[in-house]
Amino acid sequence: MVRFLLGLSFLTVLACSQKHGECPSVFFGGEIVNPTSDYVVLYRNDTYIDSVKLNDNNRFSFNLQGIEEGLYHFDHSPELQYVYLQEGDSLLIRLNTMEFDESLVFSGKGSEINNFLVEMFLAYEEEEPLIYSYYKLKPDAFKAKIDSLRTQKIKHLEELIVEDGQLSKKVVSMAMASIDYNSYIYSEKYPFYHKKKTGEETIHELTDNFYDYRKMVDLNSRDLTYFRPYYDYMKYHFGNLSYMACMEDCSNGKMSMASHLHFNKHKLHLVDSLVKDEDLRNLLFRNIAMDYLLKEHNPNKECQIFIDKFRKLSTSASHKEEITHLYEGIQNLQPNRTLPNLWVKDINNESHSLRDISKNEKTVFYFWAGSQKRHFKNITRHINKLKKKHPDLNFVGINVRTSHPQWLSMMEENQLDKSSQFYGEDFKEIQTTMIIDGLNKCVIAKDTLIVDAFANLYYSF
Repeated sequence: MVRFLLGLSFLTVLACSQKHGECPSVFFGGEIVNPTSDYVVLYRNDTYIDSVKLNDNNRFSFNLQGIEEGLYHFDHSPELQYVYLQEGDSLLIRLNTMEFDESLVFSGKGSEINNFLVEMFLAYEEEEPLIYSYYKLKPDAFKAKIDSLRTQKIKHLEELIVEDGQLSKKVVSMAMASIDYNSYIYSEKYPFYHKKKTGEETIHELTDNFYDYRKMVDLNSRDLTYFRPYYDYMKYHFGNLSYMACMEDCSNGKMSMASHLHFNKHKLHLVDSLVKDEDLRNLLFRNIAMDYLLKEHNPNKECQIFIDKFRKLSTSASHKEEITHLYEGIQNLQPNRTLPNLWVKDINNESHSLRDISKNEKTVFYFWAGSQKRHFKNITRHINKLKKKHPDLNFVGINVRTSHPQWLSMMEENQLDKSSQFYGEDFKEIQTTMIIDGLNKCVIAKDTLIVDAFANLYYSF
């Protein structure tokens, strides 16, 4: 397969030399093993660029002319991943949807930065449990651990720069962003996770230089607006700033959960004051609004006050519509309302409505995704414990964002009870109808009526 890809890359370059001026500026193609969709769709930020259909050999190719250098993402439903494209690239991939991120490999011109971004994504995913254990450390010790991990990644990048010899300044900057912002997120989380891990009553006093990295952060980076580590950093950063400001100026050192509206209005104000890039502003406003509604999830006068404030600040019509639908969805999931008329499929590919599944018994609907393997193993163990503790409850798993073959395979490998497992084909519909804001969320129903649509598998039983 590697020989085929390299041969295809060579033929592409050769054809360009023979037909000067007629070739695309960027070639992006490859093979998808165990495809879960007929198409690969390419986006720049949230803008559709092009889509191509897989051929009979599950291969695809994009021929792109005059595109802007930078970060794109390709979607092979239900998965997506980043790809960095620049003039002259002849880039090929091979991936297996059964292990989407882990199997993704780039080759050809332009592969160095893309393989590095995948490496960083997997490295940070793998080290998460280790970082969590560090949160109990004192600030200086924690900082030393994080800086050491960051230094290792920078050294790896420096070796790549020397080895390649042709990486542009913009490419190196993108690679550094993939290192930096994940590390910065750890530090933004630290005060809150440290308090939780140690049981301390107040936020631990930090050293003067703890947040020195903030001096280097660009709060208006157009190139990084749609890059997940940067966007996530911005979310944690403004949450941190708002919390500390409220603690100091608004609550006499005590942050009450009753001030949820007040706190989120603070966040809106800070973003409005500090972020000028329109796309980034709108994305952050949207996130704050979703976070507020999903934590409040009780329709009331305060919700409407907040939504009105959000609508004044946001310039995105689609985000305003999305928040309106979210609020309507929350209203539809209040206790004693009938379950939404949502359909899922069983092991035999037959459709069932949630209402039918919950008829005549008390049912707990929970959700899991094939791509979140650590979560899947943890939640499977936890469900088994809950079943023993609550034999009167019917625990029903709904799979999302997973290919059908992978769903079947994971049920077999983990010996799940197939009679209580269902497949959700349309993740977007399930997410917006059931308001899935995290995979620990569950919905409790009794005889088709909602008992608690915002329950948590770890705290509600």
